[in-house]
Amino acid sequence: MNFDRQIFTDKQLVDLYSALLKPRMIEEKMLILLRQGKISKWFSGIGQEAISVGATEAASEDEFMLPMHRNLGVFTSRGIELHRLFAQFQGKASGFTKGRDRSFHFGSSEHHIVGMISHLGSQLGVADGIALANQLKENKKVTIAFTGDGATSQGDFHESLNVAAVWNLPVIFIIENNGYGLSTPSAEQFRCKQFIDKGIGYGMEAHQVDGNNILEVYQKVSELKESMKWNQRPILLECITFRMRGHEEASGTKYVPDELFEEWSVKDPVVNFENFLIGQNVLNASGIDAIRSTIKAEIELGLEKAYAEPSIQASTETELKDVYADFEYTAVSPAAEVKEMRMIDSIADAIDLAMANHHNLILMGQDIAEYGGVFKATDGLVTKYGKSRVRNTPLCEAAIVGSALGLSINGFKAMMEMQFADFVTEGFNQIGNNLAKIHWRWGQNADVVVRMPTGAGVAAGPFHSQSNEAWFAHIPGLRIVYPSNPYDAKGLLLTAFEDPNPVMVFEHKALYRSTTEEVPVGYYNLPFGQAKLVTEGTQLSIITYGMGVHWAKNLVEEKGISADVLDLRTLVPLDWDSVFKSAKKTGKVIVLHEDTLFGGIGGELASEIAEHCFEYLDAPVKRVASLDTAVPFHPDLETNFLPQLRLEKVVEELLAY
Repeated sequence: MNFDRQIFTDKQLVDLYSALLKPRMIEEKMLILLRQGKISKWFSGIGQEAISVGATEAASEDEFMLPMHRNLGVFTSRGIELHRLFAQFQGKASGFTKGRDRSFHFGSSEHHIVGMISHLGSQLGVADGIALANQLKENKKVTIAFTGDGATSQGDFHESLNVAAVWNLPVIFIIENNGYGLSTPSAEQFRCKQFIDKGIGYGMEAHQVDGNNILEVYQKVSELKESMKWNQRPILLECITFRMRGHEEASGTKYVPDELFEEWSVKDPVVNFENFLIGQNVLNASGIDAIRSTIKAEIELGLEKAYAEPSIQASTETELKDVYADFEYTAVSPAAEVKEMRMIDSIADAIDLAMANHHNLILMGQDIAEYGGVFKATDGLVTKYGKSRVRNTPLCEAAIVGSALGLSINGFKAMMEMQFADFVTEGFNQIGNNLAKIHWRWGQNADVVVRMPTGAGVAAGPFHSQSNEAWFAHIPGLRIVYPSNPYDAKGLLLTAFEDPNPVMVFEHKALYRSTTEEVPVGYYNLPFGQAKLVTEGTQLSIITYGMGVHWAKNLVEEKGISADVLDLRTLVPLDWDSVFKSAKKTGKVIVLHEDTLFGGIGGELASEIAEHCFEYLDAPVKRVASLDTAVPFHPDLETNFLPQLRLEKVVEELLAY
């Protein structure tokens, strides 16, 4: 291994050696503790330390790093207190995730580290968003994201590199090529000879270095960083290395040929750098012993503090409270002046007002700029606010949701328009596992709004008509908004932009241009978790939302039925007090929604009503919903699919019960 000293001072070389040695010594200690049962799991980076340490030491302290399993050197190089690091590994309360997540699945805003999730490639989209924020701030900072050879086969990898290339984002994507994705060799992962070949496909500059040579890694990252200040662009950096232990300790290494271990053992990054420094008369045996003694004492002190901390005590109140970032809603009353608006107009007005009110709000989505979006909700905004804030995106839903999270991490608000709610499946992991869980995991909020044009009734078939709000209502950490009219759509959407938590706003496509009413001019908001009685009566209650509000209202008015039609307006949080109050008053309840019957949110509503209002009920709680099929294209089939025609029969049955 050839080390090019260049202009490094003795002190810089010793500092790099200490930084390289620390994660190795910590790992050696952790492996002992693992065997003693004092930690539950360990992902070893032994043999790969030079990549983490070299890259992090080359970065500025305020540049974001997005590490993976084998990047302990990122955390130690950022100066994280070892007792907190060890508390994290032991699941103690002072750990970064308060015992809620393990090993390296955590981040620290203070240290500009963004924690990974097990869905490995999703880190890269988040890096795009952080880099975009830096680009908008014009601060010339670089974002560094790590990934392994296995994760490069995931869709997030391809989407994220594509977005970074299209937008010229200042990200260094570091691929740690250790030859295996868990037990699968690289030859079974991809057909290219090497990862730098993949850069060609994205029009991206790519470099390859010896990942076991800390000076080569440090120098290359420093060089790339400097050039990216003046020529912003993404770069793929492949670091050739080898994993000297299993994917994680329980998996072992039987699948690795012995000759590979023999070959790579002589390339140990710590041993080789140490020998180089001895040969350069920078260090001697006593100097090395002194450094080791210092690190060992730091490790022992950190462990002592972590051990002294009592075992974590579960608190239901704390667990529930931490699901969401704090948000103090402050009501803004509507002005007296009103204007006739369709629902699409009120939504467009809300987005415009939010852009003017929140100067750090970025809009992203397919065709939302010059074209104005498929439904024209953002028409004209690119002229008003510019392409830096109103951004067309490639067809990369996962990367764009990830980018929205990255923007939030780096001080921005973000809105993504999902062109159709059906397409959210492409970004489901980012929403369900990243946006929804990040605050509960390590206290980082996701200030993201995802707009979801949803629903049937427009003969658009099974891939442009789904009602999938129940999927997301099941995931703690998301807020779910579903307005039924222009007034609510505007007020609730403006609140969504105020809320620092991830909010999914479902907008029924068939209501965009079919509903019109007088809507206040200017800014106003509406609280989440507050249902609205659309009609009041005594014979029965219809609990519903979205298009169901119109079906129910039209039916009870046409038939002269005295009924409560309760518009939920938001599904998370849900106004249980209003639901129970209406159920207790009328004693007969129908839960109506456009989603399919089985697994729909109506099941939860019916269950809660039965549990909390049983003694007040005069009949079974009824559910009316769409058929348990996909949404058909032909109008006659679609009408049969939807619950509107079945609602009247169930109302008659319930009234006669």
